Amino acid sequence: MGKGRTRAVSGKNLGVLSTTKSGLLNIPSAPVYYPTEEEFKDPLEYVYKIRPEAEPYGICKIVPPKGWTPPFVLDIDSFTFPTKTQAIHQLQARPAACDSKTFELEYSRFLEEHSGKKLKKKKVLFEGEELDLCKLFNAVKRFGGYDKVLKDKKWGEAFRFVRSNRKISECAKHVLCQLYRNHLYDYEKYYNRLNKEAAKGCKRGLSEEAKSEDKVEFSSLKRRRRNNSDCERIQVCDNVVKEEEHDQICEQCRSGLHGEVMLLCDRCNKGWHIYCLSPPLKQVPPGNWYCLDCLNSDEDSFGFVPGKQFSLEAFRRVADRAKKKWFGSGSASRVHLEKKFWEIVEGSAGRVEVMYGSDLDTSVYGSGFPRLNDQRPESIAANVWDEYCASPWNLNNLPKLKGSMLQTVHHNITGVMVPWLYVGMLFSAFCWHFEDHCFYSMNYHHWGEPKCWYSVPGSEADAFEKVAPQVMRNSLPDLFDAQPDLLFQLVTMLNPSVLQENGVPVYTVLQEPGNFVITFPRSYHAGFNFGLNCAEAVNFAPADWLPHGGVGSELYQLYHKAAVLSHEELLCVVAKVSGCDSRASPYLKKELLRIYTKEKKWRERLWRKGIIKSTPMCPRKCPEYVGTEEDPTCVICRQYLYLSAVVCCCRPSAFVCLEHWQHLCECKSRKLRLLYRHTLGELRVMLLTIDKYSSEETSQSNNLRRQLPCSDRPSALTKKVKGGRVTLSQLAEEWLLRSRKIFQNPFCSDACATLLSEAEQFLWAGSEMDPVRLMVRNLAEAQRWAEGIRDCLSKVENWSYHHGCDTEKVRWGYLKELLSFDPVPCSEPGHLKLKNYAEEASLLVKEIDAGLSNCSEISELELLYSRASGLPIYVEESDKLSQRISCAKVWIESVRKCISDKRPAAIEIEILYKLKSEISDLQVQLPETEFLLDLIRQAELCRAKCSQILNGSISLKNAEAVLQELDGCTVNVPELMLLKQYHSDAVSWISRFSNIMVNIHERRDQHNVVDELDCILKDGGSLRVKVDELPVVEVELKKAHCRANAFKACDTKMQVDFIQQLMADAVVLQIDGEKLFLDVSGVLNTALCWEERARDILAYKAQMSEFEDVIRTSQDIPVVLPSLVDVQDAVSVAKSWLKDSQPFLSAAFSLAPVSCSLLNLEPLKVHVVSCMWLICLNLMEYKHDKLLYILQELVCRSKFLNISLEEKGILVKLLQNCEQWQLNASSLLQDVGCLLDTTSVADVLSDGLMSKIEHLVTSMESVTKAGLSIGFDFHEIPELQKASSTLRWCNKALSFRSFAPSFQDVESLMEVAESLSISHASDILLNSLFCGVRWLCRASEVISAPSKLKICKLSDVEEVLAGSQDISVSFPAMVDELTSAVQKHKLWQEQVHQFFNLEREQRSWSLMLQLKVLHRGFLCLDPSPLTSKEILILEAGSSHAIRIQVFLICPRRFEEHGNTTAFHCSELEMVVSEVDKVENWKQRCIESVGTSDGDVYPLLGALKKLKQSLDRSLFLYDKSRGLSPINLCVCCASGSEEQELLTCSMCNDCYHSQCLGSTTVYTNHSEVYICPYCLLLKGGSLSQNGGSPLRFGGKCSDLRKLIELLSDSENFFVGIEERVMLQSVVDEALACKTFLTDTVEFAFSYVDKDLSIICNKLTTALKAIEVAGVYDHQSKKALDLALARHSWRVKVNKLLEGSTKPTIQQIQHHLKEGLDMNISPEDYFRQKLKELNQTGLQWIDQAKKVATDSGASSLDKVFELITEGESLPVYMEKELKLLRARSMLYCICRKPYDGRAMIACDQCDEWYHMDCIRLRSSPKIFICAACKPEAEELLSTCTMVDDERLSPKFVEPKTPSPTHTKLKKKEKKVVPSLTQKMLAFTNSSRIFNYSSGIDGLWWRNRKPFRRAARKRTVLENLSPFIHRQ
Repeated sequence: MGKGRTRAVSGKNLGVLSTTKSGLLNIPSAPVYYPTEEEFKDPLEYVYKIRPEAEPYGICKIVPPKGWTPPFVLDIDSFTFPTKTQAIHQLQARPAACDSKTFELEYSRFLEEHSGKKLKKKKVLFEGEELDLCKLFNAVKRFGGYDKVLKDKKWGEAFRFVRSNRKISECAKHVLCQLYRNHLYDYEKYYNRLNKEAAKGCKRGLSEEAKSEDKVEFSSLKRRRRNNSDCERIQVCDNVVKEEEHDQICEQCRSGLHGEVMLLCDRCNKGWHIYCLSPPLKQVPPGNWYCLDCLNSDEDSFGFVPGKQFSLEAFRRVADRAKKKWFGSGSASRVHLEKKFWEIVEGSAGRVEVMYGSDLDTSVYGSGFPRLNDQRPESIAANVWDEYCASPWNLNNLPKLKGSMLQTVHHNITGVMVPWLYVGMLFSAFCWHFEDHCFYSMNYHHWGEPKCWYSVPGSEADAFEKVAPQVMRNSLPDLFDAQPDLLFQLVTMLNPSVLQENGVPVYTVLQEPGNFVITFPRSYHAGFNFGLNCAEAVNFAPADWLPHGGVGSELYQLYHKAAVLSHEELLCVVAKVSGCDSRASPYLKKELLRIYTKEKKWRERLWRKGIIKSTPMCPRKCPEYVGTEEDPTCVICRQYLYLSAVVCCCRPSAFVCLEHWQHLCECKSRKLRLLYRHTLGELRVMLLTIDKYSSEETSQSNNLRRQLPCSDRPSALTKKVKGGRVTLSQLAEEWLLRSRKIFQNPFCSDACATLLSEAEQFLWAGSEMDPVRLMVRNLAEAQRWAEGIRDCLSKVENWSYHHGCDTEKVRWGYLKELLSFDPVPCSEPGHLKLKNYAEEASLLVKEIDAGLSNCSEISELELLYSRASGLPIYVEESDKLSQRISCAKVWIESVRKCISDKRPAAIEIEILYKLKSEISDLQVQLPETEFLLDLIRQAELCRAKCSQILNGSISLKNAEAVLQELDGCTVNVPELMLLKQYHSDAVSWISRFSNIMVNIHERRDQHNVVDELDCILKDGGSLRVKVDELPVVEVELKKAHCRANAFKACDTKMQVDFIQQLMADAVVLQIDGEKLFLDVSGVLNTALCWEERARDILAYKAQMSEFEDVIRTSQDIPVVLPSLVDVQDAVSVAKSWLKDSQPFLSAAFSLAPVSCSLLNLEPLKVHVVSCMWLICLNLMEYKHDKLLYILQELVCRSKFLNISLEEKGILVKLLQNCEQWQLNASSLLQDVGCLLDTTSVADVLSDGLMSKIEHLVTSMESVTKAGLSIGFDFHEIPELQKASSTLRWCNKALSFRSFAPSFQDVESLMEVAESLSISHASDILLNSLFCGVRWLCRASEVISAPSKLKICKLSDVEEVLAGSQDISVSFPAMVDELTSAVQKHKLWQEQVHQFFNLEREQRSWSLMLQLKVLHRGFLCLDPSPLTSKEILILEAGSSHAIRIQVFLICPRRFEEHGNTTAFHCSELEMVVSEVDKVENWKQRCIESVGTSDGDVYPLLGALKKLKQSLDRSLFLYDKSRGLSPINLCVCCASGSEEQELLTCSMCNDCYHSQCLGSTTVYTNHSEVYICPYCLLLKGGSLSQNGGSPLRFGGKCSDLRKLIELLSDSENFFVGIEERVMLQSVVDEALACKTFLTDTVEFAFSYVDKDLSIICNKLTTALKAIEVAGVYDHQSKKALDLALARHSWRVKVNKLLEGSTKPTIQQIQHHLKEGLDMNISPEDYFRQKLKELNQTGLQWIDQAKKVATDSGASSLDKVFELITEGESLPVYMEKELKLLRARSMLYCICRKPYDGRAMIACDQCDEWYHMDCIRLRSSPKIFICAACKPEAEELLSTCTMVDDERLSPKFVEPKTPSPTHTKLKKKEKKVVPSLTQKMLAFTNSSRIFNYSSGIDGLWWRNRKPFRRAARKRTVLENLSPFIHRQ
């Protein structure tokens, strides 16, 4: 059992390629493996062994050996865990996130625009409740909009997203449809139009042409959306607005650059670059967009949200309730569970939420496996714990096993390195995903219900990622638009059957407790739980994972997902530290080569782009592990930057990878810096070093060396410079020449720093730059040395000059190191000066060392320290000198303090000893030493006296004398303090004892007295000072104990012995005369009298009444009586015996008939087992005759009763009756045994055996009936019944000798034998009969077994016949039938040989089928060829039902010849093989071609129909070339004169009106007819609105498959008509393909203006390909492209020749479409569009310059430009409006709008510059002078302005003077237009104001349209944008 034997879950042996279907979905099962004990030792080795077989499934199951059963170690009672709530009904069908506030704002804006005024949104009621329009709109949008929902009738599905828990009627669906039509239909059109405009704007904004065309319009698109109603009233002029710098910061990279690709969230207004998103977007998406934070908010989030914290018991109750709710108390099958789960997922079962304890970190919550650091439970043995702690299959050990690539990972990554625990319930699910970094995963099922897994192999991951999003986008379009990475969020399920339908293979596994499930790299998997269970999972990575890990890291970078670990770091660490074996070496080589090539390519690209600065990264502290230090991550793709990164000084905290260096900032490339960890040379050496670990040099290693880029070539890397091109090697050589010169001259730091900076562009490269690196090291060393010399000399001179005032000295060690260089690294003049200072410092160091080594006086040391302080060089010896001096001074101060202190015990003796020990360490001559030694001698004398008295026995008197003597000692001696403590303890003890002895005998709480005296006694025994009161305490303690026991005897019942001993103790202590002890003596005498009476009644076995009287008397005696237990036991045993005997006594006294029921055994068993003396019974014997043995034991128990009872004799008599019956039954069973053990079977058969058997059966039934009447469960009864059944079986077997039974009869008899275990019987008769019946079963299987069984060989039949001679009991009828069957089979073999000896032309298909039928037991009556009807019947199949069909439908040809089943032989294999080959080929043809209904030969009819369609197709091609007559209908290729022919006026093809059907286009008979195909190509459309009249009616076949079928039929053994027809079909199809290829090639090369030629050819090709029933994918694709190009030309032709001018946007759109279709540059229409585009763009540039020149250009030039624009063939509406606005003049100065502050008259709406009318601020109401001429002040102001205008400085605009007209007062003001609003806005440095002037009134009448005054309310709303002076 291992890799070679895979089995399904049911245990049946299946191959891996088995197509076994599992569950409801008919999904193939993945392989299941059963490793042996030896294979199970190493999991990685076993996975490597099964990987080639199991990896194509993506998943497999491993069942461990039976002996491997790890304990579940978590404490189930205390284990608690958090859960997540899963909305199962929304895993596939759920609404997208929608912001109700955004919807209300946009909906209100829509109502306002369409009604002209602001309206309040009305409440819409539906079924009595308010209808949420936001949800309804998004639900309908999900299913494609109103029109599609109405067409597909999906209002019920849309309603489910509005109110999920309700049902909707058909009437309510109609109402909902009307409500949507009334309130949201117009808004839907408005919404779609906005999104289309936004999408077009986005595309324009992202293209370079649009950037130059219109920057302002792009800023108003979605990426700059703001929910600010005030901003809508403002339009910004291009020449005024300066966009605020960095107005939005990207939340990912924290940069405000590249604002043109910034995308804003429609809810929180935060921004992201579209290339920073995860996954990145190529363009701005249409519609609303929300960031992940808003999508995951509480309002709209969908995911597995945190749930409650549960204990395991509480979670079990929740899980049980859920399962009971769905399936009741019974069990559910897998099919039922899967069906219900996918119904819920697809949303058809209502709202379902479950809890799932998923992703539980085992380092926090605990693992189910044993771990070394965990505490071992007591229930688990130590050896079991140790075994599974070290097991490699323990998931805690798996990731770091030998051979795992993760063993170098330092930190524990939860879920990857540390297992996760999963506690699930019914329907809790895990969605489609693959593991992080494409790891392997292993899941172990600890306990509980099964877990169902689905898997898509890793090799099909691309297909899954293509199919799954497309399927989900079809069902959830709005959700996928809002969340493009929906598939990667682990919250989406998809039915596996949907994947299968789309060609994605899916496999399944049912994981049960104790099973492992392994998922392979990048295999998508999902699943759900069948109920409460617990599982544990972890990732692992063997060597073969490495390529998948590389793919995973690229996916992380592609989708901008944060990686779990750095794949590059893992590869480098494994290569450098761990090495690799021969198995891992190829994978590691390949991955290292990939990252080396990638790193080299990008570093070289960055060098070419100008990034020449580089710096190596800091080395790792622990380079042998992965993840010890946190690498920076790329701010764009969020990947770890282990090998390299790019950084800029403008953003030092931001890093990017080499691929995203352009997104870091907008600085020039020379300011960027490359960070690298390894040079390319180091990476190359690392890659080549891997070969050392291989056992031998392989061809792969040689290939690796050849694949490595040859980076040593000097011309490998070049870039452009001003003078041409230069290589990196040339630059390096030039740099080396300049570097060598620096050592030839005095050292220059600036030149060295410049060279080191220039060298940065070489250091990252390969080994060819090693000379540069060596020179850099030399330069750096020289720079450090020279700067060190200069720095030291500067410090010395500086210190000498300032005489040490806060200046730093030079360290002596550093100075010696600098001067030790020989030779010196470079030429530095200060080297000699510094050497002189060093000699002086060296001399001083020697003197200090001499002073420290000798015992000098402190004054000498202070002198040396003074000299060292005056030296400008810092020597380390001066610190030692200073420390020696300071220590000496501190010691002197401490000694003086001890001598001066005279307080008792003030000086610690340890301090004195410490000072004494420091004398030798100081090595300084000090006078205080003698005083210290005298003090120590006094302290030691005091210690000696105290030690002397402490070592002996201490009396209280002696202790007091010594303490008095040593009372004045100033040293704190420990022995003296101890003696004082002993004396104090003794005095305190004597005082306590005296207090206790007061009235001690009168106290009732004697137990407290005992405790107090016991404590006193213990304390007295522990005293070091002897006291005289200790013996008195012992006596008093004994008395207190005695009194306490007496009180206890009075309060509670005590034993008699205890009371007797108590009185004896009182007498000894002389306290028996106390009243307490006198009372105790009276109770003792009463108890002794009762004991004497009890012993008497037990001795002579009295009646039950006497025993009960004694028990009542004992209740009044407060003493525990010894005999009371014996009396009570005797009564209890007697009552128990009576209770146990009651069933038997009732049976003995009862007169019930024989048919009464047996005695109930259960209550009797309870009583018997409860008796201790029955435990020793023989339990095996007890099981045979339960009731009889109970009766016998009851009789035995009655002998031991101490009370006399009458019931004993009754049970004895009942026992005797039972024993007599058993004797009779045993005798009868013995007779049966003798009969069955007969030695001579033949004699018995001839001596009336069957009559004997019948007699014995009758006798056994009589005895059995008698036994049952007694009412006991005798063990002989089942034996009698079994013997009776056995004898009946023998009679049945003997009856088969007279006739041949059917297979079913014999099989039934064998089943009875198995149930009676006759096959294992040792009796001679039974054995002989069984052997005979077994032979009979085999013989009947050969003759009359069902056809579903295996066909036997002829040799097997002959063997069965031979076996009839070996059996004792013969069956002659069956032998005759077998002999006949063998003869028939040999006759059929001769017919087969005759058929195969025929010539190939004579071997027909009908004869082959006839042989097949004859083999099934039919006899041929008519040898003539078969009819078509008969052939169809014989082709129907090979089941047994064909026998009935042949017999009923073909009676004239065949007749059934017995029921014999033919035998297996080589001839049968030949016939079946050839028939199956042809039938399979025909089935494949039917699948490709289809069948023809109503035809005798469906396949042949379909092929003929296909050929007819190809004939029509060739007819069309021939007709187009003039080779066929033109008067035939192209639909049916018929020229019947009975039907009217219609001729197309364009292509001249003819059609029958009946063939056209509904496609005819007529208004009257006089109109010219045009066929649908000409209309299609003439209109330029790519699709037809109606059905095609020429479309093939049957199934279209693939030409490739037809050719393959034709090739497969070449080697058929028989000839068939269908192959000939298929050959002609293929030939004609190839001819049609040739014609189509010629047409398409002509269409691709056609570039002229005339479209009629190509139109005719494409029309013919389109008709031919539609009428043909065969298609070719490649040709169809080419034709579609040709039609698309033709459609483009037609559209462009219509655009150019249309009545309206095309816009520049239309022209650019068609140019882009032509570029996408690869339209030839020489094409007429493309050249025409290019010319128009260039002309339009040139005019637009001029118009923009003039429109924004603030009046610099004259009006004549403006009008000239307007005229030119109007005459252009391109329509530029926007630019013409700007120019017309530019031509308008304002104010009294007659100038266009130039950005100055203006104010409008509140009466006439004229605008005036504030500086022209000299207004400093804006008044609340302004009326110009023309409206109120009587205002003197305003008139004077006007006059001043006129004077200013008449001054020489004033230049009149070149515009005719306006004539004054009378003002007309307006009653209603018109809302300002777009241009007027633009004039009202200025930038932040300007203001809004109004002005007046008489001349303005005259000019107002000349304006092309009137202006309306801006309302004051608008001005107030704009107040935040106005700066007032």
